[in-house]
Formats: sequence, structure tokens, C-alpha cells
Amino acid sequence: MTTSRPQTLTDWLAFIEQQHPATIDMGLDRVRSVAQAMGLGAPGKRVIVVGGTNGKGSTVAFIEAIGRAAGWKVGAYTSPHLLHYNERVRIDGENASDAALISAFNTIEDARGDTTLTYFEYGTLAALQLFGQAGLDLAVLEVGLGGRLDAVNIVDADVAVITTVDIDHSEWLGEDREAIGAEKAGIIRGWKPVILGETDPPSSVLARAYLVGANAIRGGSDFFADVIDGQRWRWRDVGMRIELPMPALRGPIQLRNAASAIAALRALDRPLPRAAIVEGVANARIAGRLQTFQREGVEVLVDVGHNPQAARELAAALKAAPTSGRTMAVFAALQDKDAVGVVNALAERVQTWHLAGLDGARAQSAQALQARLADTAAADAHTHATVEDALAQVVSSAQPGDRVLVLGSFHTAAKALQWLQSTP
Repeated sequence: MTTSRPQTLTDWLAFIEQQHPATIDMGLDRVRSVAQAMGLGAPGKRVIVVGGTNGKGSTVAFIEAIGRAAGWKVGAYTSPHLLHYNERVRIDGENASDAALISAFNTIEDARGDTTLTYFEYGTLAALQLFGQAGLDLAVLEVGLGGRLDAVNIVDADVAVITTVDIDHSEWLGEDREAIGAEKAGIIRGWKPVILGETDPPSSVLARAYLVGANAIRGGSDFFADVIDGQRWRWRDVGMRIELPMPALRGPIQLRNAASAIAALRALDRPLPRAAIVEGVANARIAGRLQTFQREGVEVLVDVGHNPQAARELAAALKAAPTSGRTMAVFAALQDKDAVGVVNALAERVQTWHLAGLDGARAQSAQALQARLADTAAADAHTHATVEDALAQVVSSAQPGDRVLVLGSFHTAAKALQWLQSTP
């Protein structure tokens, strides 16, 4: 007997969540076998794969914006999404339609037979299917988790990017930077360039590059981002210097992400107009990365940061843009994240903490989060049932000149954005 398939995208997403016994099941055998059954080829004439601990989404946004400014047809695959699943697959700057995603999911079902796939593996195959049909000049693929065993790694990249390596997902990737670096370095291909955003990446990353003969192009060594003043910066390597506007994406880390994106595109070894670099850096946008809202003189910043490295970058951004009033944080984190490390990284920049609960399998209440933070600056934080409740109270009590920072996870940022967009 044939089981009827889902008809709407919402139904499809509920369906694919239930098709594999584990939410995360790292390995390439299943997804590669289904990709072969689907007859998938290269997703674009050129392919850039972006991995790392933090900065992946922003780096993809810069690559996409510069490539499109150059007149290329660009597809970008990112995860997770904030508000709508369709955000994960973009072609020519437009999110994939429900109909396109449903068609791709049906193609996967036709091909997979008895092979089970995780939610992320379905999404990756759907993106590759749609990109292959679109005739892309450039496909930009963001790694979901790690690199070596991530579904994206069935694709051989022309250029790999590793933005940063820090402690996150340690239960899957390892307990230290060297172990995690070895997993991230799995996206490196022999005799192909790899862009390293960090000046001092783990030795495991460099060892992998040397082992396979990849050309390691390192930020702060082979290419540089020099601040000129508050409005301008300079990207340079041995072959080019270019003066650029500050990115619309806020925070000092975005210069490094933009610099890595430029290095990756130059490593493709195809003509890249200087004007496209200028336009792309100025116009790149991505939701939930120090995204700014104003509420009667109160600045509200929403960021997806969820690990200590991201929190350190947020602290640097707050320091670089001081406010005349207080900084209040709304923080909601998943159980498996280093909440103590996040709070400690921001302790000097935040005067008041508000903890909020989240729903879902890996979520926790505000009270459970507070118990974990007993020895931190957030020990006496206010607690709220939801992110929305926390935001409503904090924003209503804030004075002009105060700043509200919302962080802790993609779930936290999504709830904050929904509340901000629906509340005048």
C-alpha cells in the first residue's frame, strides 16, 4: 500500500523530521547514496563551502552579495533558518518557494528507497537539487555541523572557507580546538584553496591542508583587513589593495568575515570587478547578526550568538559602540550550550540580565538556566517564561539611551524578531 505524501511545505517539514531515528546522525554514506540515486551533479559552475564555529552565515552573505554585484547567478544554502524554512535556500537573492521545495522533497522521496535521512540531510539534498536546476555561476554552501561528516561535504568545493574554530557542539566534534579543527578541516580538498579567517588556526587545520596539498590562505598573514577610519577600511593581499566602506553588518568581526569572503572569491581565479566588491560589502545583509531596532530612543540588538566565542565578539562590538545608558541583556539558551562562558564573556558590558525560557527538546526554563549561572554575573537575573515576556518588560522599562541585547540561540533571535516586527 502506498502512503500518500504531504501536500504543503509545513506538512513536509513535519514529515521529514520523523524519517530518521536521530536528529543528528553524522556520516556521508546515506546522503551520498541518495544524491547518486537522484543523479545530482555539481550545484554550480563554481562552488564555495563555508565552515567554522562562528561567522559562517555572515561570510556566506558577503560572498553572495559580492558575487551577485559582479553579475553572477548565485545560490546560497544556509542553516538554520530564523523565521521561515525557505530562508535556507536562496537563488538570485530570492528565497526558494514552497512549490520548489516541495518538488525537491518529492524527488528525494522518489530516489531514497529504504534509506532514512535526517532533517538536515533532506534540506541539503533539496538545495543541491534546486541549485543544479538553476544553472548557477556560483553555489555557496554553509556547513551545518562540523565539516568532515556533514551532509554538505558530499560536494567537492573549488574553495573552502573556515571562518573560526572554537568550542561548540563538543559532544559531536571534540572537547578542544584541535579536535574540533580536525572536523572542520574535513571540507578542505586536495590542491584547492582554503581560506582561514583566523590568524592562528588550530594546527590540525593546517596539518590537513598540508597533507592534501591545499593552498592555505590565512587572514592576517596572506590577506589583511586594515581599518582606515570610522567609515572606511582596506582589504589587501600581495596582488591587490582596495578601499571599502564599512559593512552594514555591525561589529568588528564583520571585517574579518568580509575579508575572508573577498579572499574566497579571489581564489576562484575568475574576473571579479572591484566595483562589485565595494557594492557587495556595503549591501550584504543577514538577519539576527547584531540586527538593530529602535524603540523610542532605546536600541534593541538581536544576535544569534550562542557560544563564548560569539559572546566575546559581541562584547567587542558593544565596547566599540558605547551607549549613554545601561545595557540590559535578554538571554535564553539551549541546555547543551556553555551559558556560563557566554555570560562571563559579556559580564563587563551588561549591567542587567534577564533570563527567558525556551520550548523544545533541547530547551530549558529560565529557572533552570539561572541555576546553571549561580556563580556568574547573571546569578540574580530576572526570570521570564518566554523571550517575548522578557522583551516586553525590558523594553517598557528602558529609558532613552539604554540598550537591550537579545542573544543565546537562533530560537531566541527568531522569537525576538517576531515580537519586534509585530510590536510597533
